[in-house]
Amino acid sequence: MNDLLFVYNPRAGQGKVKTRLAEILSAFVESGYLPTAYPTRAAGDATQLVRAVGRDYARIVCCGGDGTLHEVVAALMEMEEPPVLGYIPAGTTNDFSKNLDLPRDMARAAQVAAGEDIMACDMGRFNGDSFVYVAAFGAFTNVSYDTPQPFKNLFGHLAYVLEGIGQLGNIHSYRMTVEHDGGTLEGDFIFGMVGNTRSVGGFQGWPAEEVKLDDGQFEAILVRPPKTPLELQAILKAVITQSPGEDGLVIGFHTSTLHITSQEEVAWTLDGEFGGSHREVRVETVEKALDLCYHKGE
Repeated sequence: MNDLLFVYNPRAGQGKVKTRLAEILSAFVESGYLPTAYPTRAAGDATQLVRAVGRDYARIVCCGGDGTLHEVVAALMEMEEPPVLGYIPAGTTNDFSKNLDLPRDMARAAQVAAGEDIMACDMGRFNGDSFVYVAAFGAFTNVSYDTPQPFKNLFGHLAYVLEGIGQLGNIHSYRMTVEHDGGTLEGDFIFGMVGNTRSVGGFQGWPAEEVKLDDGQFEAILVRPPKTPLELQAILKAVITQSPGEDGLVIGFHTSTLHITSQEEVAWTLDGEFGGSHREVRVETVEKALDLCYHKGE
């Protein structure tokens, strides 16, 4: 039997993984693996563990929200030959799991995580740090890490929406120069995102046919500040429907690299977690960086 490292966050979501642990481990054994289970205890714990012992395992499976996945990927991206990664979504929103079409049922997701359907996925670099699917700044980007966990558990996606609405009257803009594969943009922006995902914050992102996890391209969105309530409504509609209008308030493009300089420090999030404040940011894709298990379907 091959060795499998199972890293799980016992607090993710409503803590359901603790009640399904026997089923999950049984799924690993039935797939021919000898599992070692490790519950994380604090932020950064998963990164430290995988960095220390991850090379000794044929497969690594993590269970939790996108933050847990982010921590595991951070360690795997430091390895020359990282093991295959499986993911059992157990958080509130589980954005990246939608890209892999993973089942919400943990026992079924465990079977996928220990299965043989594997795809190479692009990952991102942000000023040298790794991220899985999204780096963002500006309006609402602090919602996921500021929203209290009990509030997330109770309201789910609605928690993010309710927290975001409370920020509408206090939107800050940033003067920036944005260099990408297709040229340079300058001006004031209230929001920016570069990612490799069909879902952000529980909402559908780019049209599915435009998002490919292994093409070396990320999708980027920049939003200019609205001057009237009607412009704000147009921006919200454009972001939700991913149909930028001709007014230039919402700009979307594909790029493999992004270089952003701003006149002040800007707070960023990486995969929904705080990624520090920066005046200069360099983002690049790492094409087909990791092999991930996915649900192939019937």
